[in-house]
Amino acid sequence: MRSINPASGTPIRDYPEHTQVEVTALVERAGAVFRSWSAHPAAERTVFLRQVARALRARLADHARLMTTEMGKPIVAAEAEAEKCALTCDWFADHAPALLEPEPAATEARASFVRFDPLGVVLAVMPWNFPFWQVFRCAAPALAAGNTVVLKHASNVPGCALAIEQVFREAGLPEGAFTTLLVPARAVGEIVAHPAVRAVSLTGSEPAGRQLAALAGAALKKTVLELGGSDAFLVLADADVEHAAAQAAVARTVNSGQSCIAAKRFLVEEPVAERFEAALIERMATLRVGDPLERATQVGPLARADLLEELENQVGRTVQAGATLALGGRRLDRPGFYFPPTVLTGVEPGMPAFDEETFGPVAAVTRARDPDHALELANRSRYGLGASVWTADISRGQELAARLEAGAVFVNEMVKSDPRVPFGGVKCSGYGRELAAFGLREFVNVKTVWVR
Repeated sequence: MRSINPASGTPIRDYPEHTQVEVTALVERAGAVFRSWSAHPAAERTVFLRQVARALRARLADHARLMTTEMGKPIVAAEAEAEKCALTCDWFADHAPALLEPEPAATEARASFVRFDPLGVVLAVMPWNFPFWQVFRCAAPALAAGNTVVLKHASNVPGCALAIEQVFREAGLPEGAFTTLLVPARAVGEIVAHPAVRAVSLTGSEPAGRQLAALAGAALKKTVLELGGSDAFLVLADADVEHAAAQAAVARTVNSGQSCIAAKRFLVEEPVAERFEAALIERMATLRVGDPLERATQVGPLARADLLEELENQVGRTVQAGATLALGGRRLDRPGFYFPPTVLTGVEPGMPAFDEETFGPVAAVTRARDPDHALELANRSRYGLGASVWTADISRGQELAARLEAGAVFVNEMVKSDPRVPFGGVKCSGYGRELAAFGLREFVNVKTVWVR
């Protein structure tokens, strides 16, 4: 596996892949360790999560720099990502023991209750765009519940994958409780089929989710899928337009636009559309594009050359279909995989920027006749991960939230993940939930116990 610096396009380091024999041995070790790890009470297991949080914070600067050099994330965002991982470990350390306690059920039995018992080895197939956060979002609750975890990370961030394994070792977890497998995507099928693997969590593209779901389904193994998103950002006529536009620019360019829950389709009521478009263009034009290791940089490079080519192609096809290129639109003439903040106006259903997921700093603006039309446009997508509504009428915002086909809806705030609330999508954005109590209980055996 080769790690390449997206800011320069130059190789960083090559990593040897695990052989099939090594993979089998590591998965079997994780299965053996599960028996002892799951025997610990939840309160003991979560002590290790607190130590993980401390280990993350102790080397936060090193981890942030590694993320930035391997996938181009601006350094300030990388530091925030590492801290968020630590906060999530702390949250599950605080709450998992109580959430895993058996729950009594009122029946005519002498005793009846529901247990939450771990399943076994959880295979985590994770993406490159949040190379630490995506892993910890899965691993922290899975480990707290008593499972062990094997990680197949994206092939362009092997350094991050190994660094994460080292964090768990430094925290004192038993060897094999968390294991990184350096393998290509074609090896996933054999790992899924291994008897020790009892469940699979994938964050990635829709095609990858379909393929993995088929493999896991054939083996009758539980899956959680967090797939692509084309999040709608609804701006109603009574919204604070300048504030909404400022937040829109941030929401679209978080992680240089490479986020499943970044706002992508901006659906704006006609009376304020012209003002919103002008304000958004102005805000996007002022964003600083540059070296992701510089703290002033707001938009870094895309993670790979093929992603740059695909995004440029999507913009070009959208303009050919009748949209207006109001800002940006072409890769920057400099080393690395840079694409500038871009605004497309006059985008309609049927155009690539409306129908497809755009993974980069490209905002597609569509005008809506009224709130109901904005809602209709928002739901006219095969994706359903997140959405936001911007309005002065909180009641109407909540009413629209109830009708939006998405796993998370934020009113007057950008969509984000938070360990205190569940995260996941509907439709082609996947199924199942991560984080909070719902995520903790995804990979457990919800077991009924009835005592006569």
